[in-house]
Amino acid sequence: MHSESKPRAAQKRGVIFSERYPPKIIFPVFDLLVVLLCGVLAYLLRFGTIHLHERYALALFCMSLLVVVINNSTGSYKRWRISSTFYIVTKLMLVWLVVGIIVTSIIYFAHAAERYSRLWVGLTLLLSFLLAASARALVQYGLRRIRIRGGARRPVFLVGPSKNVLHVARGIRAAAWEGHSIAGVERLNGVPCQEQLEKIAARISDSGAAEVWICVPLEMGDTVHSLFYVLRNHTEEIRLIPEFKDMRLLNHRTSEVAGHLAIDLSVSPISGMARFVKRAEDIVLGGLITLMIAPICLVIAVLIKLTSPGPVLFKQYRTGSNGKVFKVYKFRSMKVHQEKDGAVTQATKNDNRLTPIGAFLRRTSLDELPQFYNVLQGRMSIVGPRPHALAHNEYYKELVESYMRRHKVKPGITGWAQVNGLRGETDTLEKMQRRVEYDLWYIDNWSVWLDLKIIFMTVFKGFKHANAY
Repeated sequence: MHSESKPRAAQKRGVIFSERYPPKIIFPVFDLLVVLLCGVLAYLLRFGTIHLHERYALALFCMSLLVVVINNSTGSYKRWRISSTFYIVTKLMLVWLVVGIIVTSIIYFAHAAERYSRLWVGLTLLLSFLLAASARALVQYGLRRIRIRGGARRPVFLVGPSKNVLHVARGIRAAAWEGHSIAGVERLNGVPCQEQLEKIAARISDSGAAEVWICVPLEMGDTVHSLFYVLRNHTEEIRLIPEFKDMRLLNHRTSEVAGHLAIDLSVSPISGMARFVKRAEDIVLGGLITLMIAPICLVIAVLIKLTSPGPVLFKQYRTGSNGKVFKVYKFRSMKVHQEKDGAVTQATKNDNRLTPIGAFLRRTSLDELPQFYNVLQGRMSIVGPRPHALAHNEYYKELVESYMRRHKVKPGITGWAQVNGLRGETDTLEKMQRRVEYDLWYIDNWSVWLDLKIIFMTVFKGFKHANAY
């Protein structure tokens, strides 16, 4: 049995070029050479010669080392099999940005600005980033095409109850671009005994699998321990794929807390550098939009004062990020009135509380424009789940699963639910459930490009909707 498994094990690790020469070996060298090459090219474009002055040569050497060190420390050279091209390139862009900030800061604080060409620094970083990003995109594209056609496969052995194994197997087939193949399956009927565990270990050895995926529900923790122990002398990579049944997960991942491995079931992807990027997006875009809409806001304010008595702005408390309450601003679209017992009555079609221009403001979403001030305050974002009235939160949080997880990020002026038609009155529980589902999908899949897509969709289809009244 062992004599047959050894050739297979050797073969499975020898046929895949990307496994023998992974990114953590190839691309550090590649990045180093790319920065050096682009530094010489930038010097040629700037000074007309390839013979670098010694101070430029020193700066170029430092830049190339920084690129490799920061890429390595951020995990950019780890296996890319399950990483998207967008994720790889975005992470790379942040690394190059950090290197640029470090280099320019050193030059500035060393009072050496006059001795270095800023154009040369900028060209070196820009050209090297474009070349490094293009190379990664081409490699990723090529590997995906090869995997989809059946090449560069990484064999996986699945262990678990039939239902769990079938679910994971479908996922493997659906994500063919990841390049996993099923080398074998062991369906568990209850807790396996020691004899069964040893047979499973033997089957795994004979299968030639590179990885073992233990696919079990959380209550089978003892089985996971037993399987892990019986495979203690195996060299296959072992992964646990737990089943969370009907739990609505949010950006689930693993992390280390206080020296312990943790499975994060509900966390926001908008943290760390992502939080900084989204805030910069809000300040830049929010500031530009505020300047553009200022004349429109002035006209609306005058019309409100002329058509109905009362203040121009309507202020109401809403729940913001992490459950913090804040005051949201809107143009007043209803006549001044008093709600009974603090209740919040949603606007309905042909609502008699609307002012002469109130229906138009709500239908076109122009009543939301003052919320750009909330964005500049940092209490809202341009894109995010729409904030609901406090009374609605208290009502729906017990009826809609994961409802309050909408508040793990800042609320937005527009959102994924709104551009997909989920606007206006939520007069049924089903409507609110669908809106929450879209909001949680946005949080779980956030990216700058998704924000820009939603803003673009809002401009062309989101301002006016039949359900907005």
